[in-house]
Amino acid sequence: MTAFRFAPSPTGHLHVGNLRTAIVNWLAARQSGGRFHLRLDDTDRDRSDERFAEAIRSDLDWLGISPDGEVRQSDRLANYEAAFERLRAEGRIYPAYETAEELDVRRKIQLSRGLPPVYDRAALRLTGEERAKLESERRRPHWRFRLDEGEEIGWTDLIRGPSHVDPASLSDPVVRRADGSFLYMLPSVVDDIDMGITHVVRGEDHVTNSGVQLQMFSALGAQAPSFAHMSLLVDADGGKFSKRLGSTGLESFRGDGIEPAAILDLLGRIGTSQPVEPFLSSAPLIDQFDFAAFGRAPARFDPDELKQLNAKVVHQLSYDEVADRLPDGMGEEGWLAIRPNLSTVAEAADWWAVVTEAPDGSTLEEDREFLNEAAAVLSSLDGEEQLWSRLTADLKQSTGRKGRALFLPLRRALTGRDHGPEMAAILPLIGREEAARRLRG
Repeated sequence: MTAFRFAPSPTGHLHVGNLRTAIVNWLAARQSGGRFHLRLDDTDRDRSDERFAEAIRSDLDWLGISPDGEVRQSDRLANYEAAFERLRAEGRIYPAYETAEELDVRRKIQLSRGLPPVYDRAALRLTGEERAKLESERRRPHWRFRLDEGEEIGWTDLIRGPSHVDPASLSDPVVRRADGSFLYMLPSVVDDIDMGITHVVRGEDHVTNSGVQLQMFSALGAQAPSFAHMSLLVDADGGKFSKRLGSTGLESFRGDGIEPAAILDLLGRIGTSQPVEPFLSSAPLIDQFDFAAFGRAPARFDPDELKQLNAKVVHQLSYDEVADRLPDGMGEEGWLAIRPNLSTVAEAADWWAVVTEAPDGSTLEEDREFLNEAAAVLSSLDGEEQLWSRLTADLKQSTGRKGRALFLPLRRALTGRDHGPEMAAILPLIGREEAARRLRG
């Protein structure tokens, strides 16, 4: 069975970049009949916060992509310790004693000589006496994973195709800090092995990490998962996208009235050759999901496109799907009448006011004679069917008015607006008696 994972750090709210990663992993898992796991990367105890962990769970539930299982890295430190000791015993992890300042000076010297700023493995050349001297000076080592520089690392990426990383061009990555805490690289590999993760789907900024981690999987005697690296997001103008922008978080989207379906529809298709469509159900996204549809060009995220897509989603929502979010007294007939004018469900309250609240008719005096006649005609009509069409037909014949001169004064008198839902649907909701009263002013 396939297994995918979404691995956020609970140090803040979800933003559009990691929302996309979560959605794509969930779609791929469901399309392949596999499992979707949540892994909370919470080893940074100073920044991790349980309220953010709970917010992540809540946001995934709201989107309808609840995970099939959850693990927390803070519960798995013993597993990382065991892998660390194994690799250290086998010579794949070694201590290094340089300070951050010393490493920075070395990088600057290398750059000034036109050399790549790659760690020179000076720590491997230390003698036992030299290491003892450093430790006597209370230098605590950080620990690096020794890359095998023998051959280029290669894999077939599900999006990028044949991919390669030259280990000789990389520094041996630090896997453990001097204070004993682990960095991202090794724990992630250990988790993927223990959780049976078969596919790792993430942004293309992790390509080099994937090359390094492939060697870690091999060093631990485990089969590596398949990798898929998505192109990164850019803003509406094609510029570099800042994932820290507060306006691109799920909390902000929810506050703006964006529907879960609209977010799934856009972020599930953005950066692919497939059209973004206003699906109410995730079924088409799942059925049509294909890594081959993802392109290499940057994926453009435009908040305005999301808002336009949201309006199309709202226009498909049934009364039963929104009843608990509508203003008091608004039934199915009211929802169907007002729905075509909405961008968000929350706007229904504003439009419902045209039914429940009489407008100020003080600005309509120039049309007073016409509106009085309209009130009389409306009151004289038999039955309740097609009131609007019969009213306007009679007024057109009796007054000679047509077009804007006919319809606009009536709309203004009845709703206080120059535009809005179809009057044929609104008039019965206002009611004949109330409508006549509004026309009389």
